[in-house]
Amino acid sequence: MRYFSTRDARQEWPVTLDAALSAGLAADGGLYVPERLPAFNIDDFEGCQSLPEVAELLLTPFFAGSSLAPKLGEICREALDLPVPIVEIENGRSWLLELFHGPTAAFKDFAARFLAACLARLRTRDDPLRTVLVATSGDTGGAVAAAFHRRPGFQVVILYPDGRVSARQAHQLGAFGDNVHAFKVDGSFDDCQRVVKQLLGDRQLASRYALTSANSISLGRLLPQMAYYAYAALKLARDRGPGTRDPGDQFAAPTLIIPTGNLGNALAAVLVREMGLPLGDVHFATNANPTLSEFFGGANYRGRPSIATLANAMDVGDPSNFERLAWFFRDRDLRASGIHAHRVDDARIRARIAEGERDYHQIWCPHTACAVEILAQLRQHGDGAPMLLVATAHPAKFDDVVEPLIGHAVDVPPALAALLARPAQVETLPATAEALTARLQQGW
Repeated sequence: MRYFSTRDARQEWPVTLDAALSAGLAADGGLYVPERLPAFNIDDFEGCQSLPEVAELLLTPFFAGSSLAPKLGEICREALDLPVPIVEIENGRSWLLELFHGPTAAFKDFAARFLAACLARLRTRDDPLRTVLVATSGDTGGAVAAAFHRRPGFQVVILYPDGRVSARQAHQLGAFGDNVHAFKVDGSFDDCQRVVKQLLGDRQLASRYALTSANSISLGRLLPQMAYYAYAALKLARDRGPGTRDPGDQFAAPTLIIPTGNLGNALAAVLVREMGLPLGDVHFATNANPTLSEFFGGANYRGRPSIATLANAMDVGDPSNFERLAWFFRDRDLRASGIHAHRVDDARIRARIAEGERDYHQIWCPHTACAVEILAQLRQHGDGAPMLLVATAHPAKFDDVVEPLIGHAVDVPPALAALLARPAQVETLPATAEALTARLQQGW
């Protein structure tokens, strides 16, 4: 399988998967995409029951020709051996795909662990120390830090917007230490992302510090995220009960509702559907940031500064992966492709969290609450399709928002509690490429 930049319109400059994973961002500033999407059906996965098994089969075509191909099975077993519960929440009509049972209590653990496992195997004894740059709006940084913490040959540099992540997220980012360095930036997530892209796009700097990315711009994040959507589609189809109106009815592919900010996780679901597995329409549930909802409502795409909201991990005004999404649909009408986007303001987020235990016997994080709000809106408009919602983070990471609304404390997962018990160390950094470059020059 060959890979191209989204900005290589004539596909003249292919690279291998190994090169795409190592670079993170294409030299022209574009995002790497595969030359084609393989086709699958349910029967192809006969005998695949676990997430690692599904992932290995699904990703095998993407690893064709890679030095990692013989190791794909062990990579999947090492990185993706995490719980993936599918919880019924609405009388046999809706289910919750819980993706927050990893070491940092967020869906990003899956992809970060997979990327780290790949890069560690691509590394040779003579390679220089590799610097993993990551901009985070809250959860990505923690997941990447956990995945690379104390891995020989790697250091992690995390940039996050000061004051725009939850207190527990901020503490988590600074609590790893060792080869993980956290910086609070005077700016927004978009500022952090811009700085990371500038350094990755500077060939001289990227070579000097052996830079790579662990943001969702990295192909190594996108590929494993497809695996849990394939797993969920297969499990619901096999169970037959989910998505079936009457015992004799044919399985109805579930509609997906996915909280999204930078669009990487939601794009993975779209691609799984495009490869032929049984998933229906995909709804992007965003917070008050209007870029995606305006575009899918008919306006021209327009990135803009992000708005700070309760669902801070989705505070993105110019989603990087829109470029990838547009590339995959370059010969089709993206707005007529079964993809929709909706905006949820803070008032509705608060209401959904406050009502969660009463209506669904669930406690939502602010991001998952956006998906629940879209579920309610679709039901109010008469949509009776089976729905699969994605729960992206554990509500305990957002105790300052959630607990006052539900009136009691949220139990903290053990792994998160262990991090919160450690001291945190964070540096301050201006939102400029020059400032980060100077800090890299100082070393640690």
